Amino acid sequence: MLLGMLMFALNDAIGKWLVASHGLGQVILIRSLAALLILAPFLWMAGRKPIITAEQPLMQVARVLFSTLEVFCFYYAVMYLSLADVMTYWLAAPIYVAAASPLLLREKVGWRRWTAIFVGFLGVIITLEPSSAMFTMPAIISLVGTFAFAFMLLSGRKLRATPDKTLVLFQLAGAGFAGLLFAPSDWKPIASASQFGLLCLLGVVAMGAHMLVNRALKISDAATVAPLQYTLLLWAIIFGWMFFGDVPRLSMMLGATLIIGSGLFIFFREQQLKKRQPEPLLDLP
Repeated sequence: MLLGMLMFALNDAIGKWLVASHGLGQVILIRSLAALLILAPFLWMAGRKPIITAEQPLMQVARVLFSTLEVFCFYYAVMYLSLADVMTYWLAAPIYVAAASPLLLREKVGWRRWTAIFVGFLGVIITLEPSSAMFTMPAIISLVGTFAFAFMLLSGRKLRATPDKTLVLFQLAGAGFAGLLFAPSDWKPIASASQFGLLCLLGVVAMGAHMLVNRALKISDAATVAPLQYTLLLWAIIFGWMFFGDVPRLSMMLGATLIIGSGLFIFFREQQLKKRQPEPLLDLP
């Protein structure tokens, strides 16, 4: 999980570097194609059945739409904001999931978790720095992206019986198709083989990060490895300073502290409640 978070942060840093000199659709298109090439052997071994018999087709389509929106929002945001700022917004997604669970998943949320949700929202507001800056396009796009990411997490709970490889395939295909639509309008010449290699590396690193995280969740319980996702912010601060000269703002550090603290409380509270009410066994793929 720690290595997976490091690779996700590296993916984000490479993406921020690339969108500064290449079109957004172009970066996402090549990234998706490179990742699909890495995924192809695993899909071949699994066969067509997990793909053509995927559960809840409408939910699958909705997840693809929101995952595509999320990836475009993310790479747009890192064009204008620091890695640490963008990752702080994205780490708030589990808080949105907890807030939406009573309505969308029919899950009961007690006063303790509602308090943590409120603290998490306060952290987001502090990170935004209440001012006219709240209404800048990068800030608005970041919030849209985090809500799209939160829907991805929610839909993942609804699509538990769908193999991870199938979900990732649909995500990559959706992002790649959208990239294909937008790439011609903002295509920038690829000046060298090293630039093309870096564009492909973006997809390879992202796919490797997904595989590492999925593997970590299979060989250990979520309570052990899931909290390690917050090391992503540490790497974002380090890479942002090393490669882009970004210095974390005080408001971002304070907001991130509240977001991470509330997110960890919500997670461990959910784990505690699951122990009290054991779920029926599922035959997951």
